[in-house]
Amino acid sequence: MPDCAKAISKLAASFQTKTNSDHFAVYSSESFFPTNMPVRITRVSCEHYETGLGISCPTPRLSWRFEGDAFGWTQTSYALIIRRGTVENHHIIDSNSVLVPWPSSPLRSRESVEVEVQAMGSDGSWTSSSTLVIEAGLFTRDDWAAQVVTGANGDPDQPKKPYRVGARFHCPTGFRSARLYITSLGVHEPWLNGVRIGDELLAPGWTDYRYQLRYSVHDISAMLNPGEINVFGAWIGEGWYAGRLGFRDGVRNVYGSALGLLAQIEVDGSIIARSDLTWRWSHGNIVSSELMDGEIFDSNIDDNWSGLEGWSPVTMLPFPTSTLLTAEAPPVREIRHIVATDLFTTLQGKTIIDFGQNFAGYVRILGEPPRTTGKVVLRYAEVMEKGELGTRPLRAAKCTDTIILGGTVRGYKAKFTNHGFRYLEIVGWPDVSMGDIEGILISSNMERTGHFECSHETLNQLHSNVVHSTLANTISLPTDCPQRDERLGWTGDLQVFAPSLNFLFESSGFLRDWLKDLYEDQKALGGHVPVIVPTLPLEGLMGLCQGVWGDAAIITPWDLYLGFGDRQILKDQFASMCLWLDEGVRREPDTQLWSRKNPQLGDWLDPSAPPSLPGRGRTDPLLVADAYLVHATKLAAKVAELLNQTDTAIRYQSQSRSLLQAFHSTYITAKSRVISDSQTAHALLLHFDLLDESKPEQRGVLSRRLEELVIREFWQVSTGFVGTPIILDTLANHDMLHHAYRMLLARDCPSWLSPVLLGATTIWERWDSMLSDGSINSGNMTSFNHYALGAVANFLHTIVGGISHLEPGWKRILIRPQPGGNLSWAKTSYLSVYGLVRCNWHINSGFLHVECQIPPNCQAQVEIPGRESVEVGSGIWDFKVDWRPDERFPPDLVQPEFSRPVDKDWVR
Repeated sequence: MPDCAKAISKLAASFQTKTNSDHFAVYSSESFFPTNMPVRITRVSCEHYETGLGISCPTPRLSWRFEGDAFGWTQTSYALIIRRGTVENHHIIDSNSVLVPWPSSPLRSRESVEVEVQAMGSDGSWTSSSTLVIEAGLFTRDDWAAQVVTGANGDPDQPKKPYRVGARFHCPTGFRSARLYITSLGVHEPWLNGVRIGDELLAPGWTDYRYQLRYSVHDISAMLNPGEINVFGAWIGEGWYAGRLGFRDGVRNVYGSALGLLAQIEVDGSIIARSDLTWRWSHGNIVSSELMDGEIFDSNIDDNWSGLEGWSPVTMLPFPTSTLLTAEAPPVREIRHIVATDLFTTLQGKTIIDFGQNFAGYVRILGEPPRTTGKVVLRYAEVMEKGELGTRPLRAAKCTDTIILGGTVRGYKAKFTNHGFRYLEIVGWPDVSMGDIEGILISSNMERTGHFECSHETLNQLHSNVVHSTLANTISLPTDCPQRDERLGWTGDLQVFAPSLNFLFESSGFLRDWLKDLYEDQKALGGHVPVIVPTLPLEGLMGLCQGVWGDAAIITPWDLYLGFGDRQILKDQFASMCLWLDEGVRREPDTQLWSRKNPQLGDWLDPSAPPSLPGRGRTDPLLVADAYLVHATKLAAKVAELLNQTDTAIRYQSQSRSLLQAFHSTYITAKSRVISDSQTAHALLLHFDLLDESKPEQRGVLSRRLEELVIREFWQVSTGFVGTPIILDTLANHDMLHHAYRMLLARDCPSWLSPVLLGATTIWERWDSMLSDGSINSGNMTSFNHYALGAVANFLHTIVGGISHLEPGWKRILIRPQPGGNLSWAKTSYLSVYGLVRCNWHINSGFLHVECQIPPNCQAQVEIPGRESVEVGSGIWDFKVDWRPDERFPPDLVQPEFSRPVDKDWVR
């Protein structure tokens, strides 16, 4: 019996063992074959941290994930052993398994504890135990003896040449553990005794450095040479701290003009080295390295760390006034190596390598170019246009790496830059082969949790495109695009995509960190939420106050709560929610709707908008903003009620009712016709339930009109940034699943599949970013890697795949696959905070077969077409029912003979 069970063995007898015989009798007709394999705890975690090393929370909440298909297993209690040195604390608690309170005294700076967890089930059985070592970071300013040191930073108006900072120090013998605590004003890469420390890229990432500065903790116990002189050094580059950010000419030195390093090395809690005025600095073989423009590498310069001979004394910078803490978001890392699929020469004689996949990252040189006095120039782009590298969409971003030849090049890869690309143009390496260069995809290393696959290969490619756009746009923070002169944390993009992101990846820590910056920036702007976070002093964006974008302050924390069940996220962001509604929104005095004088982006990138005017769509932008305002106010009332903020809840409930009345007075006629007669307008009303309760017929009127509008547009996408993420769900949830599938499977532009059929491997910003003749859209704003329109993945996961949550955090699950179109099978899975949720269905010989898996300690409501819903517990369940295809599919088009013909080949 494991240790935890021994400590509380008498407790088990007090729990009644529950057999599964009754459950089996109920469901045997559905071909359910229960098993009773042992339940295991597969992972213990604290808060939303990737690991337990160097956390910034002294009382971390604990969670554990289960594995196993035991039938109807629920946790009735759990046992914890917390080992603090030689002292063991035993705790027996009857509670949940997700984000349970820390049961012991708070951690102290640097303190390391071992947590062992074991759970007892409703059948009286114990799981295996699992452990996690949690080590506190540095909680106070007094824990830092190091100073911020800097070298030469040059002209503040020019790119800053990266340099190295380092020191020699003696390491004692006989120590147990060694730690490096490090951060920078800029981005850094640490080395010890000639070996790189860790695998983090672009650390410490991008935050609003005015308010918070992340630091990393590295275990360097095995890297030190005990009893000898050791050499520590770190590269420092300008990164987001001082580099050029934003479109057009951008802005430099947003947070400071001098790069600096803060580093502290400790063994067994005692400082043996710290950055101070005894340290030295030197330039190296990186001539320049800018995030958007690229890197210049001189292979003739020896990058030798030993001894630090010839290096210059550092100077000191003031200690940061921002809060120092470790990140809950996982660091940026190399995620995947990508092998080239083709090499060809253009008509202009340019050598191009095609990696077969659009992604964000850089390349590594595997071969060895000729050792001449020349240079190799690498240019990056997402597409080819008329046979040549298509660089126009990059705008002011150079996206070029240069290697100065003469020394060893093999093994080189960029240090402080990254590019969004599929194609690489190579100049100066005449005999280069595909095997000489590999691509490296980088992203914040979030755990992949959601998967989808079905019988429609083009849909599978669409889902793959969503995943790759997510990876490319989660490099330190959620961005709009990874390639051009922008790469900013647009709040609206994230707001519409968050449900899909939360399913595909364990994004809780990633978004929780970003939301902290949102609130800090919001406070500095007097309550209104900036359209980009971290905010920047960019022309055209300062003071821009927007519905949909600003509503991320309310909707995104709510989506996080639904996905991960963490009420603390709501507590942390509640002040931000109230600040947005009470101070940020610019209102009309009489109606309290959005001010008519405040221009709105609205349903941005409606397909009907001309390339040069992406905001000129079918839907009134103010209607869009006002619909979101009513919805956000209703959500804020829910949050206030959950947090027992009764007065605030009542106030927002009253506001939402008044706003809804004003909304109807402004936009809806007496016969329930919407003045802005568009798909987006109707979808917003239905999806957000913005209906007049005194008119029970209104939902039907709006649904029928939406159907008419969908048919009128031949089931092609006719919605923009706001309507597109919700149009299919709205159709499916209003008895129009046949229309939803017809629209999903449409092939002509604009549609989700049209870019795929043109070879897209990521989600495009525009449906026609690339035209069918091989030319790039003429608009100045054209990207081939935007995740926003990939929000359709939520429809694939929940409606096609049939997996969604009934309660926040997936304690109760809804299994409700809704087959349609010409699909014959689908497989969907989600690795929840409790364990694996899975739904596989296929249609064969007139039957629908559904297999679902529910993780331990969860329950599910299973709704299969043609039968009553049932409640099930954990385990693997099989269902088989008669299947009758939807006779409404494909839907008929009522059209005059002279109107546009229907594509008969759409079903392929």
